[in-house]
Amino acid sequence: MNQAQEASGPRARRRGKPRENPTPKAGRNLPAATVVGVGMLVCVLGGLLFLPLGFVLITMTFAIFGVWEVFRALEAAGTRVPIVPVMVGTVAMPIAAYFGGLESLLFAMLASSVAVLLWRTLEGAAGSARSIFAGVFTLSWVPFMISFAALLLHTPEGETPVGLWPGGVIPPGAWQIATLLLLVVANDTFGYLVGASLGKHPMAPKISPKKTWEGFAGSIAGAVIIGVLATVFVLGKPWWVGVVLAVGMVAAATAGDLAESMVKRELGIKDMSSILPGHGGVMDRLDSIVFASPAAFILFSAVAGA
Repeated sequence: MNQAQEASGPRARRRGKPRENPTPKAGRNLPAATVVGVGMLVCVLGGLLFLPLGFVLITMTFAIFGVWEVFRALEAAGTRVPIVPVMVGTVAMPIAAYFGGLESLLFAMLASSVAVLLWRTLEGAAGSARSIFAGVFTLSWVPFMISFAALLLHTPEGETPVGLWPGGVIPPGAWQIATLLLLVVANDTFGYLVGASLGKHPMAPKISPKKTWEGFAGSIAGAVIIGVLATVFVLGKPWWVGVVLAVGMVAAATAGDLAESMVKRELGIKDMSSILPGHGGVMDRLDSIVFASPAAFILFSAVAGA
């Protein structure tokens, strides 16, 4: 091989071409994902602990972006969603949950579903059944389930504040949501770290090949540690409550992750969008929280007397 051939051969190309950043085993840009995740967590916790209505508005904003991503994905797959009544319901449900409680949330969900039915009926019969189902599905999946987080802030025995917490005292519901968020972050973080390094046995290879049983075990172990610490030092409850919360949150968050993966696989897309660097779309971050929020509401109600 002459010098010119050697200069253009594979060895030279390896020398001259910058080495690309390796793709993580779990498929994420970890530094970008960490920065975005921490930034979101700080904003959410800041609103939660100091301005509760701000937290509700942030939750509503995430829900709006999530619904828009689902709407675009379904539209690309040929399913038309009645976006106007769906968006109105998305705005109404977190507000109804915060100010009115569970009954108001259920009423908002029912009214939004009826609005979807009437709106689509007025547009004509062609494809109406599929469109109505998609609209009610979107309402149930995103704004209804995530509104259970705002529901934890509702204070039936007193006036739910519009501004700062009265007297500067943060109520138990706010600390419960903070614990919920920490457990979801622990689920994602420990599951990613363990799954990326030790994962060999897929949980659901046809739905999410990169989610492994080893990562699931890491999620439970990490969440139990965080859950026990948060329960004892933040919530002031027995340590076993933290174990119950951790296992329940990991199970719900994992179910939410798999559910979104199933929807994306059915629609033939990798991410709902690319709005959040390292995470994909908003729904790629909300997938765990939308399932964990109602689970947290149920579990906190169950252990209220502990």
